[in-house]
Amino acid sequence: MQQLNFPDYKFRFKNRENKPLIFDVIRKKFVVLNPEEWVRQHTVHYLHNELGYPLSHINVEKQITVHKTTKRYDIVVFKPDGSIHIIIECKAPNVDITQETFNQIARYNFVLDANYLMVSNGLKHFYCKMDYDEDRYLFLRSLPPNDKK
Repeated sequence: MQQLNFPDYKFRFKNRENKPLIFDVIRKKFVVLNPEEWVRQHTVHYLHNELGYPLSHINVEKQITVHKTTKRYDIVVFKPDGSIHIIIECKAPNVDITQETFNQIARYNFVLDANYLMVSNGLKHFYCKMDYDEDRYLFLRSLPPNDKK
């Protein structure tokens, strides 16, 4: 897999029926390793190892309903009270981050009401803080660490 713009992390791998698998520490099982999953797994480890979010506060690939359509978010980080703190949209490294990517995560946030958004293709990362008073998002240099929620 391609080198990403994240610190190096140790992952568990195996093959099944000639398909590469990676162990997902959130779902606690091996999942098919594709380029987007590679980014998702790095992001989970970044949230936990670098920013200090407990694995128990991180959820991956759950369905939500947005405007009567079923969608699936990549990663959500919860606050201790169960409300959503961060939504993260992951793309494969060969996928450009465009305005449509931000529109996608904004649609998810219409339902989820997160404080922060992150969009990443593993090479470029964008971080935003929601400004609900002005109905917009403000770009940041990074996400806040766990102790500064």
